[in-house]
Order: sequence, then structure tokens, then C-alpha cells
Amino acid sequence: MTSVAELVQPSLAELESAAALIYKSMPPTPQYRWPLLDARVGTAVWVKHENHTPTGAFKIRGGLVYFDELSRAGKPAGVVTATRGNHGQSIGFAARRYGIPAVIVVPHGNSVEKNAAMKALGVELIERGRDFQEASEVAAEIAIERGWHRVPPFHQLLVSGVGTYALELFRAVPDIHTVYVPVGQGSGVCGVIAARDALEMDTRVVAVVSTGAPAFALSYRENRIISHEVTTRIADGMACRTPMQEPLDIVRRGAERVVEVTDEEVESAMRALFADTHNVAEGGGAAALAALLQERSAMRGRTVAVIVSGGNVDSDVFSGVLAAG
Repeated sequence: MTSVAELVQPSLAELESAAALIYKSMPPTPQYRWPLLDARVGTAVWVKHENHTPTGAFKIRGGLVYFDELSRAGKPAGVVTATRGNHGQSIGFAARRYGIPAVIVVPHGNSVEKNAAMKALGVELIERGRDFQEASEVAAEIAIERGWHRVPPFHQLLVSGVGTYALELFRAVPDIHTVYVPVGQGSGVCGVIAARDALEMDTRVVAVVSTGAPAFALSYRENRIISHEVTTRIADGMACRTPMQEPLDIVRRGAERVVEVTDEEVESAMRALFADTHNVAEGGGAAALAALLQERSAMRGRTVAVIVSGGNVDSDVFSGVLAAG
């Protein structure tokens, strides 16, 4: 399989091939305009509903593409990866489909309901470390101990898979001026950039990060990898302490800018999405709307899009967010 060092941006043919594979397991997700949300923002807003996938998040697309290639190369005895939840559900879903045992490492204090969803997919769930970075280090050790394949958080095949949601969006709405995309490790935003470039569009891509997980934004500005502690209480899917070089390079080449949003702005966007669309978004899933609301004056009169990347938020957390409003 392609190493991280050899990554290149997926072509249109690769994205279309990935889409054909993915549609054997799930249909395309919808993109809708919601009148109340248009009125709130003051312009035409398209919402890409990746919270409507079988695992409730966009990551499933990458997992299916990655495991198809993995099975063609010769099934490993098992796979190991680290996650805060959505990547782990993707790996669990794909591993079960291809008959490969999977170990998922999550940090202590991870989402209770995301953990339960991963266990329901048949994975062996291990809780280790204080954050994703430490869980990832544990996953690397387990892979060596067991001789199992380690699934990375970022890879060209993952990008090809998740980029299919952008292919759907751009083909359905070809006049999008700006699209806001949440960033954790970067596969989603890199997939959007790949689809935009493959279709030769002029759409501007805005990467969105949490002020409580600013490492990617700091690294983007300084053009070097900068680690930073994670303090966000709501955007666990964006809780990146140390970015990877390849997605950083792609975003620096292909994104218009990086916008940082606070936990309070994210929670407000979660409430707005529920009130205006009756959709549940987790913190990372609402971050794109939070960034758009921050910049709504500049976006007036333009057709824009936000990626609701997932809806996997614990019930007690979501009820608390709604109550706080």
C-alpha cells in the first residue's frame, strides 16, 4: 500500500472509483438548503449531511476504500488504529465487512456512546492514554506486539474515500463560492480540495479548527509542525495535538484560509443546526457552521456550503448544549 511519504492528491478517476465502491455499502448523502438556516446566515447555505451515513460520520467512506485495497493486497491477521470515535467506527464497519479482526485504541474519558458504537461493530476496544496522541502511540505498540496492520489516521486511500462526499456536493451544487470544512487530522479537508481540483472548480476551501485544539492552525501559519495541548470540551473529533506534515502541506496549497472557532461558538452552531434543520451535529460536525456564522457578513450574497461531518454526540452532552441555549 502507498506510504504516507508517497501520498499524492487523488485524481477524478480515483475519486469516482472510490465512490462506486462506497455505494455498494451506502448511498450518497444528501445536501440540502434549509430556509431557517439561510435566514440565520443571510445567504444561500448548502449543508452536506455526512451525519446521515451508516456510522453517523464521513469517515466510513475512507475505511471502505482502505479495506478494499488491504484485502486485495492480502488480508492481515488483524488491524489496529487509534481514534476519538468516528475513524474507529469506520474501521470497525469496514473490518467487519471484510472479515478482519480490529483493535481500536481510544483515550481515557472518550465518548461513551462512540465507544459503545465501536464495540457494537465487533472491535476490541482498548482505553489508553490521556489524548489521541497517546492512544496512537499505544496503537503502534500493539501493532508491533501482535504483528497486525496499523491503519494510519491519514492516507491517500482514506482521502480518496472521504473525498467522495465533496464530489457529490460539487456535482449537485456547482456554483459554491466557499465551503467550510472541519479539520482533525485532515483527511476530510484534503478530500474536499482533491475533489475541487479534480473538477477544476474555483470554490474556496476554508479549513476550520477549534481554538481548544489550535495545533493545525499554528502549524499552518508558521509552515512547520507545531504541537499544542488540547483543551476543547466539545469538539473531540478535532482534538489534534500534533498535525501530520502531508495534510498540512495540502491545506497550505489548496485552502483559502484557516478559521478558529471557540467551544461556545461550536455549541451555538449545534443549537442552530438543531433549531433550523432538526439535525443533530457533534462538536466537530457543527464547527463548519460556527466558522460561517463568524464570517457571515463577508459571505452575504454568495452561495456557501458547510460540512456537517458527523452527528455522534453523547445524549447527555447534547442535551446539556441545548439546555444551555
